Amino acid sequence: MATLAHDGHGDGHNEALHHQFENIDQQNESYVVGMWTFLVTEIMFFGTLFVIYTLYRSMYPMDFYLAHEHLNIQLGAINTCILLFSSWLMVMSVHWAQRGNREKVLLYLGGVLACAFGFLVIKYVEYGSKIKDKMVPGPNFTTDPEKVHGANFNYAQLFYGLYFSMTGLHAIHVIVGILIIAALVRLWWIRAKSVVLDYIPTELVGLYWHFVDLVWIFLFPLMYLIPKPH
Repeated sequence: MATLAHDGHGDGHNEALHHQFENIDQQNESYVVGMWTFLVTEIMFFGTLFVIYTLYRSMYPMDFYLAHEHLNIQLGAINTCILLFSSWLMVMSVHWAQRGNREKVLLYLGGVLACAFGFLVIKYVEYGSKIKDKMVPGPNFTTDPEKVHGANFNYAQLFYGLYFSMTGLHAIHVIVGILIIAALVRLWWIRAKSVVLDYIPTELVGLYWHFVDLVWIFLFPLMYLIPKPH
């Protein structure tokens, strides 16, 4: 069945082909262009936050370094490994989708979902620890200099404001990814023609998930691995 995803060169008989397209190649090209357009807008969205972070960190390098020492590097590293592994699982799910192997697609997509939930559980533990220590910016932000490791309280709040904004936005994307992957799993489970006869929908979900993983690859060193300024 998987060969149908590669054959549609004009006869229009592929059952996965929608009526508004001339052939399956045109349909798949429109899917891919649409997804990359969406990802470009996401890159610009996150890019703005990265630029803001870079500017403030260049202005207050020592305060950012001192404030970041309260983060749990071990948990951040574990989450990094989880997302990297989930990317491999997603690659394998697309690989088997191309070959029409429903059982293995479901197996690997299930693994991606497990990793995504694991990531959120660890992030929940991290956030809980920060809330307990009053590291959330606002009127109740800690006044204990040991909690910010001697950093200026205002600049420490700035660091944690960016931390919660950027990692929180990323966590929202993980949750959206879970919903999308769960929907994809259901389509494969019921043998929907849109995914069984054409691997492109699975590949597009994979592109989104790789983007989510890539964002974290940048967030982890920027937030957790700040080098001590000279």
